[in-house]
Amino acid sequence: MHHTLFRVLGSNQDMEDVLQETYLEVFRSLSRYAARSSLVTWCCAIAAHVALGHLRARRQPTVELSADIPALGPDAQHIALAREAARRLYAALDRIDPVQRVAFALAVIDGRPLQEVAEMTDATLSAVKTRVWRARKELDRLAGRDPVLASYVADLIEPEPAKRGA
Repeated sequence: MHHTLFRVLGSNQDMEDVLQETYLEVFRSLSRYAARSSLVTWCCAIAAHVALGHLRARRQPTVELSADIPALGPDAQHIALAREAARRLYAALDRIDPVQRVAFALAVIDGRPLQEVAEMTDATLSAVKTRVWRARKELDRLAGRDPVLASYVADLIEPEPAKRGA
């Protein structure tokens, strides 16, 4: 559940509170678990719903990345650039509709199949595809003047062959 929340919210200062709220909601909902999906998927669906509620209630930037950047060098430079790109991505996601953000985060950032995202968010496959597409279009628009964000988003959507293991 922490992984799902991290993918949706980013490194959020409220992460522990949202995770705790997710655990409580899972506990409260145990009697309604019908085993239509795996327990893990069901718990992650609850995490996605709690994250969506958190995003709707709080529409201010939520990203807070740690500042512990290693000593200078090629690897440190790459790490610093990746952290900055992730910070910019989650800042841009803060400007996107929460429903679209959750769908995009689960499908693109977390790499879950669209059908699973549909089950997790109680939506149709068609609705999830539309939400991911709209989020991607909005991210492309926001990244139009930001080459670091544009490159990061492009890598998320179509990873380099070396990153895919090809």
